[in-house]
Amino acid sequence: MSENKPFRSGFVALVGRPNAGKSTLLNACMGERLAITSPVAQTTRKRLRAVVNTPDSQIVIVDTPGLHKPKDALGKELNRAALGELSDVDVVAMLVDSTKPVGTGDEWVGTHVDHARAPKILVLTKADLTKSEQMAAQLEAAEKLAHFDDVIVTSATEGFNVDAFLRLVSDKLPEGPRWFPEGMDSDATEEDLVSEFIREKVLLNCRDEVPHSVAVVCNDIVWKKGGHASVSATILVERDGQKGIIVGKGGSMIKKIGMTARPDIERLLGGKVFLELRVQVRPQWRRDQNEIRRLGYEAAE
Repeated sequence: MSENKPFRSGFVALVGRPNAGKSTLLNACMGERLAITSPVAQTTRKRLRAVVNTPDSQIVIVDTPGLHKPKDALGKELNRAALGELSDVDVVAMLVDSTKPVGTGDEWVGTHVDHARAPKILVLTKADLTKSEQMAAQLEAAEKLAHFDDVIVTSATEGFNVDAFLRLVSDKLPEGPRWFPEGMDSDATEEDLVSEFIREKVLLNCRDEVPHSVAVVCNDIVWKKGGHASVSATILVERDGQKGIIVGKGGSMIKKIGMTARPDIERLLGGKVFLELRVQVRPQWRRDQNEIRRLGYEAAE
């Protein structure tokens, strides 16, 4: 820590509409893949806290579900979880996709952000995909969404202004000790991250057919002799037809999902992995509050 600079620590919530780039920015801040990403709305369902340690600060980044018009009990719960973070953090970062016109959805999010007492940062994302004239128009429109203390333009995929974003957040955190041990990257369990890596691959491979109906439960992780892990997980869907899509002809799709998820899981666990996947039908689980709670999608009280 610098001799004359106080140590700062606290929480910053990343909020915005679905696919605004929240999880991609979190991964860029961490320098590794913790949060899953896909073009599908509701990719992020569980709050993820990632810890960035610097010599002068500890920044706890809270990745929240994208705010959207809910169509079922799950959607309502995801909105409640995201909005609940606004009153519990030290900094609020509202992300706006610079490639899409600012619309009523952004205005709705901005209204809630404006009510937060914490300092607010407007983050324009995906700068690498936006021309300068379009970015200028987006900035002008987005700045009207709430009373922001600072504005920054970023490209998480290119690493543009990621460090600048972290410095901006750090300067707004209160003085105080670390909230988490210095070597801790996230508050998510290995089982949670395994489940999310598998769900990401389902979304990427079957995104037109079953995305919102899918949940994944990691049943267990068992280390075997020889240093490899046996991982068992269940993919949940709502209808028999969706199960058939995920299994695929002759089991081809579920094999593909397993093959593409395994490298992420091996990186996470630090060893070879034998991955066993099952598919189970749970009709209308997204409308069942008890099922949502069992799957861990309920907002923290």
